[in-house]
Order: sequence, then structure tokens, then C-alpha cells
Amino acid sequence: MNMNIQAYRDTLRSLPSPSSEVGQKAWRDYLTEHSGLPGPRGNLELAQTVALEGNEAMFAGYLAEFTPQVAPVNSPQEFLYFCGVLGLGRMVAEGKREYLEQLQRCASDPRWRTREGVAMALQNWADPPLSSSRNQNLSAFLEEMERWIQGNYFEQRAAMAAVCEPRLLTDPAIARRVLNLLNSITAGLASAGDRREDSFQALRKALGYGWSVAVAAFPNEGKPAMESWLNSEDKDVRWVMKQNLKKNRLIHMDADWVRRCTVRLDE
Repeated sequence: MNMNIQAYRDTLRSLPSPSSEVGQKAWRDYLTEHSGLPGPRGNLELAQTVALEGNEAMFAGYLAEFTPQVAPVNSPQEFLYFCGVLGLGRMVAEGKREYLEQLQRCASDPRWRTREGVAMALQNWADPPLSSSRNQNLSAFLEEMERWIQGNYFEQRAAMAAVCEPRLLTDPAIARRVLNLLNSITAGLASAGDRREDSFQALRKALGYGWSVAVAAFPNEGKPAMESWLNSEDKDVRWVMKQNLKKNRLIHMDADWVRRCTVRLDE
């Protein structure tokens, strides 16, 4: 276990229960003080610990109260909302699938950090922290992500970011599903209309690394899948492929293949 997380668990357990009014205030004061915000990086270790140690009522309360109007981007209060989002991932992992609908809505939150929290929450569903049975929810997770990619660009971005996580990509049996998901999203990118929307730009940026994660995990299946996009005439698809070919994980995997692909894109 991450030593920071263990230290935070000990601290949170020493506070009054968040089920009481006194405890609610103690937790909020501690979390905002140690949020790391405003700043370039929120306290992810603390947020993950809150998702482990908090309770369902607390998560729901944070999500109801700390809306974008009350908790703008990069504020300590946004950290509380972020913790609530991660907590929903734990609730889903415990079988409360009804929270997936709320997570899907949060995927389109105007705050980028909150949107990233959705991807992390989904990963915690697929592979719950501290679980003795890793990836036990992976099939249901992939089925849900295959549904999300039928949604808006922010929802597609959340699904892609959630799936393209190295710790989840260890079973060759899931390679085809992951690559099909990436192919579907990339095809949608190529047929997009208005590309000035923030949601489109967020998806484009995420695809700029997502392919490299999947190909590095499943090179036998991934390399031909990615190669099929190298002849695309769409400028954004070509940008996505170029960005992925710059990633060290692909260069370390097969530098000669990366060079050949780069030449094809530059023709």
C-alpha cells in the first residue's frame, strides 16, 4: 500500500465519524486544508483514501453541495466534489450500479479535474483498490464503457481514459474489446462536424495518448489496428496518430515499427 494512503487512512480514522455533524465539519476542514488546491495538482492520494474511508451519504452530500457554481475550478471545495466522484466508483464496485448514471453526468462537468475524477472512479470500479481479486469487475466495466462511447465527446473521453490504464490491460482476452472501443471513438473523430467545442478538443487530446497505452499492452493486436489509421486523410486523426508515435512506451516497445509508421504519416 502507498505509505501516504496508509498515513491518511490513520488520520481520517482518528477524526469523528463523518456520519455526525461534528465529523462532517472535521472531515471538510481537513480535506480542504490538505487538498493541494489551488495549485497544479490536487492531493490524489488523499482523495483515494477518502473514497476508501468515507461513506455513501458523505459522497452524495459532496456531489449535491459542491457544484461548479459553489466550487469553481482549482478551488479547495472542488476537491470535495472530486472526492465524492471517486467515492461513487467505490459504491459501484460494491454493487450499486445505479450510481453509473450520475458518474456519466459528471463526465460532462465543466471542471477538468472533476472529469478526470470520473475516469479514476471507473478504474476503481474495474479494479478496486486493496481488493484481493483484481479485475473482478472488468467485463461489466468494459460493457458499460462500450455503452458510454455512444454518448457525447466528454463521455467518450471518460470511457477512453478509463480503459487506457496499464493496470487494467493485462489480459489478452480483452484486447479486441479495447481496440474496438478505440476504433469506434477514432471513427467518430474522423466524422465530426464542429471541432471547436471543448468536448471535442478534450477527446482529441486524450486519444493522443490512449492508442499508445493499448498498443503497448497488446502489441500483436494493437499495431495492425493502429496502422489502419495511418492512411487517414483526416487532419485530427493524423495528429492523434503522430502524438501516440511520440510516446516512449511505443518507442521502447518497437522503435523500428515507430519509425516506419512515422514515415508513413509524413508521406
